[in-house]
Amino acid sequence: MAEMKTAAYICKGCEIGNRVDVASLVKVATKEGKMALVREHDFLCSAEGVALINHDIDHEGVTHIAIGACSRRAKTEAFNFPSVAMTRGNLREGVIWIRPDTEEARETTQEMAEDYVRMMCAEVKAMKVPEGNQKTGTIKTVLVVGGGLSGMTSALEASKAGYKVVLVEKTGALGGWAAKLHMRVPTREPYTTPEDNGVADLVARIEADANIKVYLNARIAKTSGAPGRFKAEIAVESGVTATEDVGAIIQATGFSLYDANKLPHLGYGKSPNVVDQAGLEALAREAAAAGLPIRRPSDGKEVKSVVFVQCAGQRDNTGEHLSYCSGYCCNASIKQATYFKDSNPDIDTVVLFTDLRTPGNGEDFYRAAQNRGVIFSKGVVSEVLANGNTCTVKFKDLILNEDTAAEADLVVLATGAVPNSGPELDALNEAVRLAEGGDEVARTQVIQMMDKSVLNLQYRQGPDIPHFMHGFNDSHFICFPYETRRTGIYTTGPVRRPMDIAQAIEDATGAAMKAIQAVENAGLGKAAHPRAGDLSYPMVRLEGCTQCKRCTVECPFGAIDEDEKRFPLFNESRCRRCGTCMGACPVRVISFENYSVNTVGAQIKAVDVPDEFSEKPRILVLACENDAYPALDMAGLNRNAYDPFVRVIPVRCLGSVNTIWITDALNGGYDGVMLMGCKSGEDYQCHFVKGSELGRYRMSKVYDTLKSMNLETERLLDVEVAITDIATLPARINTYAEQVKAMGPSPFKGL
Repeated sequence: MAEMKTAAYICKGCEIGNRVDVASLVKVATKEGKMALVREHDFLCSAEGVALINHDIDHEGVTHIAIGACSRRAKTEAFNFPSVAMTRGNLREGVIWIRPDTEEARETTQEMAEDYVRMMCAEVKAMKVPEGNQKTGTIKTVLVVGGGLSGMTSALEASKAGYKVVLVEKTGALGGWAAKLHMRVPTREPYTTPEDNGVADLVARIEADANIKVYLNARIAKTSGAPGRFKAEIAVESGVTATEDVGAIIQATGFSLYDANKLPHLGYGKSPNVVDQAGLEALAREAAAAGLPIRRPSDGKEVKSVVFVQCAGQRDNTGEHLSYCSGYCCNASIKQATYFKDSNPDIDTVVLFTDLRTPGNGEDFYRAAQNRGVIFSKGVVSEVLANGNTCTVKFKDLILNEDTAAEADLVVLATGAVPNSGPELDALNEAVRLAEGGDEVARTQVIQMMDKSVLNLQYRQGPDIPHFMHGFNDSHFICFPYETRRTGIYTTGPVRRPMDIAQAIEDATGAAMKAIQAVENAGLGKAAHPRAGDLSYPMVRLEGCTQCKRCTVECPFGAIDEDEKRFPLFNESRCRRCGTCMGACPVRVISFENYSVNTVGAQIKAVDVPDEFSEKPRILVLACENDAYPALDMAGLNRNAYDPFVRVIPVRCLGSVNTIWITDALNGGYDGVMLMGCKSGEDYQCHFVKGSELGRYRMSKVYDTLKSMNLETERLLDVEVAITDIATLPARINTYAEQVKAMGPSPFKGL
């Protein structure tokens, strides 16, 4: 290994040179930062500036560089030097853009800039160039579980990109629910007429595609391994088990219909003339095959009147039925209403709704049906009564605010969808615990739940993907769709969130692209989202490990198991590089080459903390790099000023924050510590899913430590920050800074 040679580069561009004394920054980097080589440049991101750095790397033997310029989130293509360890001091967004350009502010602005130079010089010396994960998997085949419309689309899109696909379907035919549709909602202008369900074309394309291998009447019996080297055992109908080596997995297991038998008050089960939407599709297909109009199930006579009941067992706030909207039902009812109008324009067709939602086609499809005589009425149905071969639908008209009723030959319930997600892991783990204690009821429950397993993962955390709200597979609808807590395994379609066919096709394409990214990164030893491309991975000094299992338990992604001696065993290919294990470790033996307890600790200690008489407090901000730090950058872009006594250090996740950083900062004379992490809980926004939640739980224990140090608990503040908090975040910093000043200086200053 080459001897470390450090270099610091100070940029004068973007007004930095006009706002701070760059010569003084050079002096700080040289004398206090003890950098071997220090240079300043008018525009460091220019071709000339980049060439200067490359020259020093190639000809001066520089191995570690610290760049004082813009935020580490900016100019990433220009400042890309993979052969050396690198960090960046944020002089633009973090200093001059959040400070007023006045003579009064110049002193504190200069102090901020000098501290950030000290911090970057200290950090880079504690870093190493990541060598990359050597335990890589080079398999690039994609496994798609589920042969419905979403699964088939993912398979075809991956194949078109040049990747081999294994497609596993539990039934004897491809197509899923889409194959059972008589027609589908229109997907193109003018959005007036239902179109063919499109399944036959997709199946034909798959059968003709040499890249796609299909297993029918098959289930996943066992899945082991990691991205780039998964091994899937597939149980087929004959009882034989086939083994496939795959690099990434897409779960496209779709949904089941909500059980309409739970809706007896709406007449289901009491009259054959009350059907759900799938039941009507079957009637429509049967009628079309016979060349006849849709018939009434009770006596086979032609339907002359039909009522569609929207949100049947959905959007229910009582907790008895589904609380969410399934996303496709309104358009499906409009489509089904046109089945009757196509057969006979005089058929009385009524859609009862509370809110009509028509994603993808605006109001065009709704208006087209309305123009054909479909009646849309805003009302809440209370009861459906069977009257021989007809039904009475009782409802409250929300426009007229009165109770009324309608007679119909056929009533169609929009019952919605329940995701086929596999067992809920918390419930399964609890049942396993009870069963191991001899509980026979729990033993039966375990068998039943395991029978629902989709992937049968060989993970200590459980056999399937954790669930999000309402039983959907874990992902985040906005920040990171498709991603789950199992690296290299993605979900798509209505198993991920409620959606219609058009959305499912787009969704399946996105999942295929993410799976491709996963297999490519795995082959290179790189991390997956959100640190895609990161070559670092966790390392542990086993001689210092106390076998407390905190890292194993807290890892959000199932990347840590235990070896035969009960030491942590890292599966680097599953790791997302969040650092939660590092934050959890009480003896601080887990680190990354470019991010560790030391890289952050060195920055904390590098700050020049004034004495208690200076009236210049120091406040440490540990900011999540995914939401809080970008919000601070954009606050700077908008010139939203905040307190000059704040020093910000970006962290990979709040979950990576080790309590030693807090105690070191307070022992070192900092007057306050502010933690900025993503929203946690059910509606989380943490890019590492559980990282911020785990970090907050861990930090809640620090308040006892503060009391033992005779410090006010208010000196530590944890705030939830969204990336959109551009305007409000500076105000929150300023409010906290005023609170810290009101408490007075830390008693540890100068010690």
